[in-house]
Amino acid sequence: MRHPKALEWEERLDRIFDRIDKSLEEEFGDAYSLHPVRARRKPTGNPEHDGLFRLGGVFSAGFGSEKGAGYIVRVEIVTLDDVPDDIEDHYEDFVAERLKQELPVEFPGVELNVERDGPRYKIYGDLSLGKA
Repeated sequence: MRHPKALEWEERLDRIFDRIDKSLEEEFGDAYSLHPVRARRKPTGNPEHDGLFRLGGVFSAGFGSEKGAGYIVRVEIVTLDDVPDDIEDHYEDFVAERLKQELPVEFPGVELNVERDGPRYKIYGDLSLGKA
């Protein structure tokens, strides 16, 4: 069982990823063909299950990391097409820049950073749950 404050924190983070997914799909959603089992945008009601992109954050305790604990930013392109590394990097950079804009809106007054930690972006900083 997870702490209600942790669930609330992650729901807020999911809302950010949903907004970023929408803009990513609008700008780049037709760049590659969808995986054959992937629905077009919107029919599932969950952006993780439709469209070209699947975004999210996966918590990492940060062992062996330069940045410590945080959320590894997941940007997946759901296609069988070959996507060049520089294009994947471009999408990841797009998501990271949007996170930098959206995090202060959803988490006002909370110091959160978005930087590369190894090969992936990570959200790190004040991950406290307030007065839980």
